[in-house]
Amino acid sequence: MSDEHRIPAGEGLEPISLDDDGIVKDPPALPGEVIALHDPDEVLSRLARDIVEHALQCVRKFGDFHIALSGGHTPFPLYTRLMTDPAYRALPWAKTHLWIVDERRVPFDDDLSNFKHIKSIIGDHSGIPAQQIHPMEVMKDDADTLYQKALEDTLGWREKGHDRLDFVLLGMGPDGHTASLFPNSRALDVDDRLVTTNSGPTVVPPDRVTMTYRLLNASRLVAALVMGDGKTEMLHRIATGDDPSHDLPIKGIKPLGGVFRWYLDGTACGVTSEESSDHA
Repeated sequence: MSDEHRIPAGEGLEPISLDDDGIVKDPPALPGEVIALHDPDEVLSRLARDIVEHALQCVRKFGDFHIALSGGHTPFPLYTRLMTDPAYRALPWAKTHLWIVDERRVPFDDDLSNFKHIKSIIGDHSGIPAQQIHPMEVMKDDADTLYQKALEDTLGWREKGHDRLDFVLLGMGPDGHTASLFPNSRALDVDDRLVTTNSGPTVVPPDRVTMTYRLLNASRLVAALVMGDGKTEMLHRIATGDDPSHDLPIKGIKPLGGVFRWYLDGTACGVTSEESSDHA
């Protein structure tokens, strides 16, 4: 997957209207772009709008849109909003390819399966053609190789230089991990593959299959959605500390020729409830 300059902002949707009071003043000085809003609902709305706008741009330019989604409680309300809020009905699902950032090695019907939940919210109701939904076949021994081949075969139809994921949505754990790239785990050193397995003492069981830095950093736009309690100290460490990416894996997200954008709410930024209510 070759490097390509990022797609510039286009006409997209109607301009978003947000009172300055809704913006967190002096958010953490994180690498990349930072969108920090007091209200988590506004954060989800902004992210949903950005996904739709980016999707429309990619369909106009390439004919399709490739998005990779993460699991977890934080993004699920976003996925529901994309499906149910009329404001986002312009998302071109019929021309969208849905990929999974990482997965636990459990069957698809297991509650720990990211794909189970993403499929139930988006896959079953969006109208995406079945052949454009790409689960990780994690119960197979060569799951990582199979997923890499699926990525290469599917994106290979694009013109060289455009054969990369268009939008990747990541989260961040309290230990600074993202995707299934855990601190001091073997997957952090895999630089010759797009997808790999991960296990070891720092990997929360069960074992994982995950996109690697190589694939994530080749993407056009990587978004990190970080909201709620327990994230402030970690964000401060990322912004001000000198921890290597082996200790804080999310610091290894550095898109080459793309965009890294954080979506934060007031709580994650360390804004007190009293301060947030002043901006409500």
